[in-house]
Amino acid sequence: MIFAHEIPEGSKLYFGASARRKREIEQIASDVLYADGFEEIVVPLFSHHQHESISDAKELIRLGDRDNNRMSLRADTTIDVVRIISKRLGRNTDHRKWFYIQPVYRYPSHEQYQVGAEVIGEADLSIALTRCLEIFERLETQPLLQISNINIPKILSRLLDIPMDDFRHIRIENLLARGIDWLTKLVYLENPSEIDAVLPLVPEELRVELLKMKELSLSVPYANTVVAPLYYAKMLYYDELYFRVIADNDVYARGGRYKNEDVTSVGFAIATDVLLEAGV
Repeated sequence: MIFAHEIPEGSKLYFGASARRKREIEQIASDVLYADGFEEIVVPLFSHHQHESISDAKELIRLGDRDNNRMSLRADTTIDVVRIISKRLGRNTDHRKWFYIQPVYRYPSHEQYQVGAEVIGEADLSIALTRCLEIFERLETQPLLQISNINIPKILSRLLDIPMDDFRHIRIENLLARGIDWLTKLVYLENPSEIDAVLPLVPEELRVELLKMKELSLSVPYANTVVAPLYYAKMLYYDELYFRVIADNDVYARGGRYKNEDVTSVGFAIATDVLLEAGV
């Protein structure tokens, strides 16, 4: 029996102080982004292309349009922003810095409010990361910044025949069981300053990708920074450097470099609900 006052599990309700704080967080973020030349975009709730963003299609809330074409509720905003700007609005604007404040939805009834930003046609992730950290500075909190590189697990999978599921599900014991000294060092690599000591030990392909992580950490000085070279993001579109902002096992934000067709871009999304639950 469903009572009249019940709401579906996973959906959100804000009122009074929590609604006010939600609006304050969104205002702080929009102030930071407007000041840096971003413009706001609100993309449709319904999308034909969410399967290109989400690795597990079972997370999509599926519907059909009036012609019975497949569509779903918006489960991720990034690729829709790039697609709409480059293919639908391309003749009307050449602006490339956009932000959005809107929820995404996952099956069966998970709702998550986000503040996100995309810099279309930009490959330098430090541009997006700097704005993301500035928002947290304005919120007077300094969570942990974790820098990763999606290419490293891919290269290791190919070189050592390691199943990608070992990275997706963080099966560290399977990596350590291989008894490879430099792989063990990668497992335990945490401080950006430790990257130089590992470089002479790893294959050349990995040196290039590790240096990208080091350069990103140097380009955005932030005291509370770690590296996680073996972390693998589950979003389909990230193709290189990737970051998460974390506190007490809660993911406050995530972002990275990605490619949609022939357009390379960078961006991030802040999980507004997680900040509110943490009392930020």
